[in-house]
Amino acid sequence: MSERAETDRPLASTEVDSARALATRIAVNVAQAAEVRRDVIEQLIVAVLAEGHVLIEDLPGVGKTTLARALARSLGLEFARIQCTADLLPADVVGTSVFNQREGTFEFRPGPIFANVVLVDEINRASPKTQSGLLECMQERRVTVDIHTHELARPFLVLATQNPIEYEGTYPLPEAQVDRFMVRLSLGYPAAAGEADMLARHETGDHVAQLEAVADAADVLAAQDAAMRVRASEALRHYVVALLRHTREDPHVELGASPRAGLLLLRAAKARALLAGRDHALPDDVQQMAEAVLAHRIVLAPEAVEASGSQVVAGAVAATPAL
Repeated sequence: MSERAETDRPLASTEVDSARALATRIAVNVAQAAEVRRDVIEQLIVAVLAEGHVLIEDLPGVGKTTLARALARSLGLEFARIQCTADLLPADVVGTSVFNQREGTFEFRPGPIFANVVLVDEINRASPKTQSGLLECMQERRVTVDIHTHELARPFLVLATQNPIEYEGTYPLPEAQVDRFMVRLSLGYPAAAGEADMLARHETGDHVAQLEAVADAADVLAAQDAAMRVRASEALRHYVVALLRHTREDPHVELGASPRAGLLLLRAAKARALLAGRDHALPDDVQQMAEAVLAHRIVLAPEAVEASGSQVVAGAVAATPAL
């Protein structure tokens, strides 16, 4: 849980209104440059407020990188982009110690991971060694280089993209890496009318570069604190646990949703409740975020050739009564 959040302090209506207004500004701004579904933008903002990382997985050319860049510019935070290749080293991501001949000492030069919003483009093109360098960053919000620990900026968000259909020169993300992403988003192709409108709007230049920031670090941190203080009842927590257990007991599943997945699902549900103008989360919030948070964590049994993580989660939601 965030060290900033005072969970015993009641959430004021002004804080709820402020967070909703922030989310609306971000959504409107992002939509000016990225032709994506409304629910995708909502889930992206939920992840921001819940301090979760985002994996955007879809076909080439549907706007994954554009969406990530549009969000970063809208938030008004320090932004860095890491273009993953097979020869990318962990030091290229987290930084390295360099010997200063004048001072006779080593000094740490931080890598791009020290920005507030980090776009890791085509993450599955990075080697397993480099991917593992992101684990501590994403989970602990800090990095260790030469036995020295360095805290990352706050807020901190990793937006990673990957293409699921290319296999040459790619390395599948290990389960431990996938589990660090709060949500996985899929954009899909836009509707015909929306695609034609996108061609008309973007044929003359890059609209992302023209976006103005509609928030700053203080706005984001305040909204994240508010999301942490949204109330979740004991019954709701038991409902989340019941969903997790259902995924683990599904006959098509080799590895179900982890306890970490349940914690992230609860945080996402609280953030969604905040965007709906409530100071308390409901089972509907859990259900609406369940697929985005849980599906990519499900490891199917080898014989389950026709099943999918999304189907397993949908089955769990349908079969688990809200308490």
